[in-house]
Amino acid sequence: MSYMRKIIMMMSVGLALIIAAPSAFAFTFNQAPVAEAQQSDVILAAAKKRVNPKFKRRNVRIETNQKPGTIIIDSNTKYLYLVTAKNKAIRYGVGVGREGFGWSGTVKIGRKAEWPSWTPPKTMIAREARKGRKIPPFMKGGINNPLGARALYLYRGGRDTIFRIHGTNQPWTIGQNMSSGCIRMVNKDVEHLYKRAPVGTKVIVIGPGQSSSKYYTVKKGIFGA
Repeated sequence: MSYMRKIIMMMSVGLALIIAAPSAFAFTFNQAPVAEAQQSDVILAAAKKRVNPKFKRRNVRIETNQKPGTIIIDSNTKYLYLVTAKNKAIRYGVGVGREGFGWSGTVKIGRKAEWPSWTPPKTMIAREARKGRKIPPFMKGGINNPLGARALYLYRGGRDTIFRIHGTNQPWTIGQNMSSGCIRMVNKDVEHLYKRAPVGTKVIVIGPGQSSSKYYTVKKGIFGA
């Protein structure tokens, strides 16, 4: 190959690189902002489904005449209190019954279950069917089960009330009126409560619009970790 031909070939290759380089750089540069924007959208979407920090589990001070071990559920504030000592309690955020499904009264934990199965009441199946939603008559326990990781079944006079304190696979509903009367908690919290609330535990439910002063008042201050 002659010297001149080598020179011409080298110039051609160089010119091709100069022409191609801006396009290649533009592709790489433009991809980064797109990926970053997509990631941000995902983070924002996930953030909307997180539990509001004010509903995270806390050790708190309350004034109450209820004995340690008693559970107090306030439907108005969306908090469940487990009394642990004189004027001390563990406070959990909960989701409660939507409008028309609130209730009140004193009940007891009649039984407990880990990763419980779910058999929805026939009235619920019929009600949801009228809305065009099909609910299965039975669902095995597991991460997709609406009762979540644990369930504490509430009884009155030895009979099942059909209400439960249970986990949820929809943690973003904590702090809201979303259920058909059951008390829902994030799975980590219901597991925490499950270990501390044996069968026979007294449960007081303060219904929508009812005053909590008969059962407890909040004191300022958070103790412990």
